[in-house]
Amino acid sequence: MAKGNISVDSENLFPIIKKWLYSDKDIFLRELVSNGCDAITKLKKLASIGDAQINEDERFKVTVSVFKDAKKLVISDNGIGMTAEEIDKYINQIAFSGASDFLAKYKEDDDKGSQIIGHFGLGFYSAFMVADSVEIDSLSYQDGAKAAKWTCDGSMEFELSDGERTERGTSVTLNIAEDSEEFLDEYTIRSILNKYCSFLPIEIYLEGEEKDEECECGEEHKHDEECDCGEEHEHEHEEPKPINNTNPLWMKKPSECSDEDYKEFYRNVFMDFNEPLFWIHLNVDYPFNLKGILYFPKINHEFAGQEGQIKLYNNQVFVADNVKEVIPEFLMLLKGVIDCPDLPLNVSRSFLQNDGYVKKISNHITKKVADKLTSLYKNEKESYEKYWDDIDIFIKYGCLRDEKFYDKVKDIIIYKDLNGKYITLDEYLDGKEEKDVYYVSDPVGQSQYVNMIKNQGLNAVVLPSMMDTHFISFIEMKQSGVKFKRIDSAVSDISNTEEKDDAAKEQDEKLIQKFKDEIGDESLKIEVQSLKDESIPAVILLGEQSRRMREMYRSYGQQMAGMADMFKDEFTLVLNSGNSLIKKIDSLNDEDAKLVIDHVYDLAKISHSPLGAEQMTRFIERSNKLLERVI
Repeated sequence: MAKGNISVDSENLFPIIKKWLYSDKDIFLRELVSNGCDAITKLKKLASIGDAQINEDERFKVTVSVFKDAKKLVISDNGIGMTAEEIDKYINQIAFSGASDFLAKYKEDDDKGSQIIGHFGLGFYSAFMVADSVEIDSLSYQDGAKAAKWTCDGSMEFELSDGERTERGTSVTLNIAEDSEEFLDEYTIRSILNKYCSFLPIEIYLEGEEKDEECECGEEHKHDEECDCGEEHEHEHEEPKPINNTNPLWMKKPSECSDEDYKEFYRNVFMDFNEPLFWIHLNVDYPFNLKGILYFPKINHEFAGQEGQIKLYNNQVFVADNVKEVIPEFLMLLKGVIDCPDLPLNVSRSFLQNDGYVKKISNHITKKVADKLTSLYKNEKESYEKYWDDIDIFIKYGCLRDEKFYDKVKDIIIYKDLNGKYITLDEYLDGKEEKDVYYVSDPVGQSQYVNMIKNQGLNAVVLPSMMDTHFISFIEMKQSGVKFKRIDSAVSDISNTEEKDDAAKEQDEKLIQKFKDEIGDESLKIEVQSLKDESIPAVILLGEQSRRMREMYRSYGQQMAGMADMFKDEFTLVLNSGNSLIKKIDSLNDEDAKLVIDHVYDLAKISHSPLGAEQMTRFIERSNKLLERVI
């Protein structure tokens, strides 16, 4: 048996770190700016415990400077700085984290505000993804420290020598490679900074190359050069502004934020000028550190393809949009920010690890959303009902995707009835022995059925979206005995139930046969019922289960549309034996009977769904004939 240590060939490791550590090339800027922020945060920490001296009025910042002509990008800070020994320790030893080393020495158990961003000691090497060579110029905060300069051309060789920097802090200069010259564009750099660094805790400034300015005498010169004309001119220059907000709204306590603050933050971050319906401010210290704001936007009723935008941050550093491991899928319809310093990110801060821990965070976010909705229902019911048409898709989808979420919100799911009133399922059933729930998907198109229901003193709920087809099947599984029936699927509550004698049954059979012979559709079922509303000659019923299954398969998109054809619509034509027109069909001659049968059938179909072009043409021609006969 042999034992030993696995060896790592650093010459092979370094190219891997440079080229494949990060999923996106532009992340190099996030990493270097974050390092600058860490350097300042460390200095502030040391100053707070008396181990470093800083001026009270000193303005701390990280500056990104673009020198397009020289093909250089410089990221500088006025933070803690490094000695030559520290550069050798933290830069030359790959994956030795200066941040972790610092935290081990100075971070107290109850100190959650230090916001040291780096952990793995690899972020600096992302510079070589875009640079042929990199230089570090640094001067440590320590008394008597000498400036140090480090250079490396991307190989395993480096030079470390005395530097010329006179101010405390560090500058990292990237000599941009030919294949990465897009990062010399000031607009591109600004976009990357806005993406990743908009809310970093230290001010970030972007500087471009100085442009020549025209003097009042007509000459052009640099803004800090004396004019050749010898005259003294005052040149106005705008005070540079940081590109970031160092104290974003989610870092504040909810009590410190006004409604207008929340709305303005929403507009600025998501560029959505439609006001959100409401929001949830997350502020958790235990069992993990999590802050954030989730907004409920107006949601398109047919939400297919619609996705919100939830930005994930780690210590105010942007990580990614819509990370499904942290944000439950059904919450993706929302917009917001989540900042969790405890997220177990991998070394590139691009992906999550430790599924168990992440799941706890995800579950907690779900719970807070459910708690907010429940609070709204109980304490602001009028507002909750006002929001319902915009949020019902979100809540129903959440119930379908997350059983725990359903358990938390099942008692606050409401339905709009035919009178426009919002009621719960229990209120609709109201202790009824039969748990049939009538519903309408198109109140206008199904108006005849709606009137029939209303005339019998019955009620129905309005379920207009494709999502509702899935949702009512889910509720039927969850609540024993509950059956949803679209109002055009059954007539049990709108027909008389008296038993017919043999003669009446025989008469019904003859009537059915007449309709079958004229309509000529073998798949059409025909029944005779005595409807309570005698003014209606006939109605079309559509089988609930086959129709529901067909709609569900169609909702899955083109790939499943073919499966829908397996479930044929089961139409039933119900003739109303109490209607005067139906009673007279037997007394008509064959030609008139055919006209009436076809017309009654088309009228029943029209009340159910629009006729096709050819059918409508025949319907109009037949209507004209009937009018001529009346006149």
